[in-house]
Amino acid sequence: MNVKQWQLQEAKNHFSEVVALAIKDGAQTVTKHGKPAVVIVSVEEYHRNITPHKTLIQALRECPEDLTPLVGTRLKDRPRDIRFE
Repeated sequence: MNVKQWQLQEAKNHFSEVVALAIKDGAQTVTKHGKPAVVIVSVEEYHRNITPHKTLIQALRECPEDLTPLVGTRLKDRPRDIRFE
């Protein structure tokens, strides 16, 4: 993996390499005056990040009706008696 920070001038001089690395290895950060300014990412990563995630309601609607395998069965024992004095 060759993810790195590029100074702006260096990124301009090696733009094809920056793009190729963004596609191959992931996001490439470009700095301006020593501070991160922009990030170059592949179009696939960009779309993955802007795709809306499911709402809670959508996720709950997709849950199986029988959740027993996930949460187990409820014990049918009676609760113990507690005396307050």
